[in-house]
Amino acid sequence: MITGAHTIIYASDPEAARAFLRDVLGFPHVDAGAGWLVFKAPPAELAVHPADPHATGGSDLFLMCDDLAATVADLKAKGVEFTTDVTEQRWGLVTTLAVPGAGTLGLYQPKHDTAYDL
Repeated sequence: MITGAHTIIYASDPEAARAFLRDVLGFPHVDAGAGWLVFKAPPAELAVHPADPHATGGSDLFLMCDDLAATVADLKAKGVEFTTDVTEQRWGLVTTLAVPGAGTLGLYQPKHDTAYDL
């Protein structure tokens, strides 16, 4: 039986990315040994979207929130850099934020029914 999902963020600077998840986003964590932090992620959903016909697939990670404007304001006050403006999509309000040493993550406020609390 499947008991969970383990998401991996690849980072050129893992220490900076871990510090961001720990200190800025405040994700609880365990130390799996030698400072290798494994974070408790927020409740999650899994969706399958159609791929570009010329691609082989892939994956994206989006964090979700109830109030995007308030979440963006809170994170900006903590020094988080946003890499795109907020845009309205048919499925929600969305932006992206920089994770030090690890690229970007999507952040969105869904307009659709959510599955993470089923």
